[in-house]
This record gives sequence, structure tokens and C-alpha cells, in this order.
Amino acid sequence: MRRLLSTILLLGPLVAVAARVEPAPPTTTPASAADQARALFERDWQWRLKHQPELATSVGDHRYDAQLADTSLAGAAGAIAHERRMLELARAIDREQLAGQDRLSWDLFVADKERRLAGAAIVAFDPQPITAQDGLQIRLPQLVAQMPFVTEDDYRNYLARLNALPQHVDGLVEQMREGMRTGWTAPKAIMAALPEQLRALREHLLDGAVGAPLRTMPATVAPEARERLALEGTVALKTAADALQLLEDFVRDEYLPAARATIGASSLPGGPAWYAWLANGATTTTLAPAELHALGLKEVARLRGEMQALAPLTGFRGGYAQFLAFVRSDPRLFYDDPEMLLNRYRRTIARVYARLPLLFGVIPDDEIAVKPVQQAGAEGQGGAYYEAGNAARTAALVVNTSRLDTRPMWEVETLTLHEAVPGHHLQVARARAIAELPAFRRYGWYPAFGEGWALYAEGLGAELGLLRDPFSQFGRLADEQLRAARLVVDTGIHALGWSQRQAVDWLNANTANPPADNEVEVARYIAQPGQALAYKVGQLRIAALRARAQAALGARFDVRAFHDAVLAEGALPLDVLERRMDDWTAAQRNPAPAVPAAPADTATFGAPAPAVAAPSAPAKPAPSP
Repeated sequence: MRRLLSTILLLGPLVAVAARVEPAPPTTTPASAADQARALFERDWQWRLKHQPELATSVGDHRYDAQLADTSLAGAAGAIAHERRMLELARAIDREQLAGQDRLSWDLFVADKERRLAGAAIVAFDPQPITAQDGLQIRLPQLVAQMPFVTEDDYRNYLARLNALPQHVDGLVEQMREGMRTGWTAPKAIMAALPEQLRALREHLLDGAVGAPLRTMPATVAPEARERLALEGTVALKTAADALQLLEDFVRDEYLPAARATIGASSLPGGPAWYAWLANGATTTTLAPAELHALGLKEVARLRGEMQALAPLTGFRGGYAQFLAFVRSDPRLFYDDPEMLLNRYRRTIARVYARLPLLFGVIPDDEIAVKPVQQAGAEGQGGAYYEAGNAARTAALVVNTSRLDTRPMWEVETLTLHEAVPGHHLQVARARAIAELPAFRRYGWYPAFGEGWALYAEGLGAELGLLRDPFSQFGRLADEQLRAARLVVDTGIHALGWSQRQAVDWLNANTANPPADNEVEVARYIAQPGQALAYKVGQLRIAALRARAQAALGARFDVRAFHDAVLAEGALPLDVLERRMDDWTAAQRNPAPAVPAAPADTATFGAPAPAVAAPSAPAKPAPSP
């Protein structure tokens, strides 16, 4: 990843164009529109890495490991000003002079800046910078796991980052106070558990994940340096603990009494517009909440019919309601040992990799590991999530081993397909390996594309040799039904005025998801308005594109080529993806004339070139079983 940083040298032409008043000397060649655009993309990316140091760490750029993001209101205002300036500079570039991926990148860049500024016009700060579902108490241990600890400098960076925590916390408090002043407070429902989570993190700083690097230092750090670092680390952890105590006290004593009793975004001062903006960003569509709600109801009913038909095939004798109670609670369907659950995920990943060439021509070499989730905040998280890797860190399927009685065996294959391969890991690794794309696209994320692809990937299980038993088939349908139910419940909460109890009861009555997990699900929807809308909308669009291509191409349809084409340009908004795939289908129907083969006496010898060239990526060993 470090080689990306050398492209900062491209900034020169852009700065010259932006600042020049007098014509350039005759000997100077004006920068082309493409050069200007690429330099602007890189300039913006470098700004993001500097001002979002946690992002830089996560992608393997460790220049800013000593810092934390500026969470102050001034920092938020500075970010808005930056977005406005980037949009001005982008619009100064002649789009008509751009072609191919340069033009597409310009379109995506401009649309992203316009969207961010539209959101800032509704609320100019983060109204929920921390909740019990997501925030510092969860992200700090994850950030530590992404940092290198090999040299003394690595440790110096870490101590500086810990010492930066008070200022970071001050910014969070400042944002929450602004929310209290303007009426943009978070719901009590997603804040009540936060003080206890902060307390748990604070009390276990030394013996938990945050203090782990200081407890055992590698031999690459000199013994005398280890002693100094251990002493300074104790002071830094005390500084961090004091900051966490301040945040805990503020949330408990000041914020919670002022937090709102309502849970829907529509109850906020600019709530309806904010929710519409969030829904548009999550789905990359203009579907209204009412349309999304109706779509969810339709899909929940369709999937319920398939699940009811499948239930008798498991051998269960009884009604559907009794079957749901059985699959949610029978001890034979759950592990009581975390390592057994982790090993099942590892075996499933190995099985998928063995058959992946049946459906994909381009398969990145990037390894994926399986590891347990950090225990801090695990009770309030889902069954598993994907953690992207970089050149120095292996990607991981992170499995929640807390509350094992809510982690049924029948969801393992579906979660593997979604979070690992061919879901998030395959999609993210493909995107990051496309060297010719600007960094903001290789690391970009559109929820409807990313989550839609992962949900679509769940449906590929049968083609990959999984989902052979009725319980696993039921698990796939149950997970898809939950994603459909999210359309109903998210819009119910944030647009239709549903209560938290109403939302949980609806999930309990209309999905196979365990009741305890439904409590977690609803808390997540309250904390992240609109995000849950992305999954089903994206999946339906990708599935429709496949059906359209199959109908148009008939026997000439190649599923491997289709999948490769969907992932070939990184994450895209759904409307852009649809246009690109329609163009792909047309090209498959009317292929360009083949180039004549070279004469035999001039042909080169050796292994034939692959039918689909894989993008360059660091070679890594195959996933361990």
C-alpha cells in the first residue's frame, strides 16, 4: 500500500492550474484533463488519510498512526470546507475531455461530494458520534489490532495515539453538546448501555486488547527501550483511562437525561430530510420509504412461503411456529464450545475456495483468516463481520463467540458466503487490486453494492456445493428474509413512527431470527438509520441484472464472465452498475471481431494466457482450512 503514496507527486499540475493567473511559459505543457482529474483524486485521498488517521491505519498506511481524528466542531466545519473546495476544482475540469474510467471516476467523485454537502446542509455535525452499538468503545480495540508493533517507533506512535485520546473525547463531547443545544440528540434506547461499556473498557485497559501490545513486546525492540516504553505506556494508559472516565461521566450525567425518548429519525428537527438522505445513500436509489416498506413486506411473504415448504424436509413434525421455536433453541443446533464454531467456519471457507473457479474467473490470492470478535461490545453485535486486510495484515472473518445459544449451526454457511467468499472478501480484494483505479474507488464503499453483492453471494451457495441439507437451506432463506424484514422495520421506525417494542415484536412474528438477536437488530436500526435498507435493494438489482443477461444471451451466457464483470470496476452505485452491465451484455451479444492469430513461425511458446486476466495483487498463501 505504501507505493500508492508516491503518486502525491501528481499534485503539481493541479496546483499549478488552480493557482495560476498569468499564462504558463510557452515551454510548459498544460496538464490534460485526465492528469488534472487524477491529481485531484489523489489530493483528496491524501487529505482523507491525514484527517482520518484511523482510515489510514486500516488500509495499511502507517504515517498517521500517532494520531486520532479531529472530532471537534471545527474539524467538522473544516471537512465541509474541504468537500466544497474539491467539488469546485472537479467542476473546473472539462468532463468532455475525459474518457473511460477517468470520466466514470470524475462522475463518482462529483456525485460523492455533492451528496456529502447535501447532508451537511441538513446537519453540519455527527448527531450520533457514539452509541452503545458503535463508537470508541468498540473501535479503539479494533484499531489497536490493525497497528504494527515491531519497532520502537511503532510503539512511540501507539503511545502518542493513546495520549491523543483526551482531545478526541473532547471533540465527541463537543458534538454531543451541540446535539443537545440544537435538538439533534440520540435516542436513550441506544445510549443507555454506553456508560457501562465505557467503564468496562476503562477498567480493562491494562489487561485487555488496548494494553496487550505493552504487556509483551517483541525482541525487535531493544531491552532498554522496552523498559522505557513500559513505563511510558503505564502513563499513557492512565491518560486514556481518564479520558474514558470523562466521557462515561458526561454520557451518564449530562447526555442521557437530555437524550430523546423517541427512536425514529423523523422526530428530529430535520429528521424526514435526513432519513431520506440516509436512505438514498444506502440504496443509491430514489425509492421512497413507503416503496421500500412495501417491497420488504412482499419479499418477507415470498420467503416465508419457501421456508414453510422447506421445514418438513428437515424431518420436524409439527406446525411452522413450532418449527421456528425448535430451530431457534434446540441445543443440538448450537455449539457450546467457541473453538468448534470457529473451526466450522474455517472448514466452510476451505470448501467454498475449492469450488470458486466454477463461478469466477478472477480470484484474488488474498488470504482470509477466521478469528473471534473482541469481547468489548460483543453482546450487542451480530453473528460475524468482515475485516478487510492490507499488505501487512491478513483479512479476517470475525466471528462473534459470545452468546453461543444465539449462533445456530444452520447460519454458518450463509454467513461464510456473505462475509467471506464469495461475498465481502472476494469483492473487496478484487476492488483493492485494480491498480489503474484511483484510491478513492479501490477503497470506496456503496452499501447497496457491497451488502447487495454479499447477500447475492449467499444465493450462490448451492452452485458452490453448500446448502445441501434442509437446515442450511432454511438458514439461507431465514437470513434473506431477515434482510427483507429490515426494509419493513427500518422504514417503520424512522418514517412511520414505530416503537422499539413494535419493531421487535414484528421481527419475532415474521422472521426466524432468535428473539434475543432481534433486540440487537432493532437497536442497530435505531443507531444507524437507513443502513439496513442496502442489503435487499442491492441483491434484488444484481439478481435482476443476471436474469436480464441470461435472457438476452441464452446459451452464450457465461456466469463466470458475468460475475467478473460485476466486480471489475470496484463498488458502484446501482444505477451506474446497471448501465455498465447492460453495456457488457450488449458486447457479449455482439463481440468485436477476433484479431487474427500470429503466423506459426512467429508465435511465442509457453503457458497460454488466461481467458480473464487477473489484476495484480500480492501473492499470499491459500486460506487455511
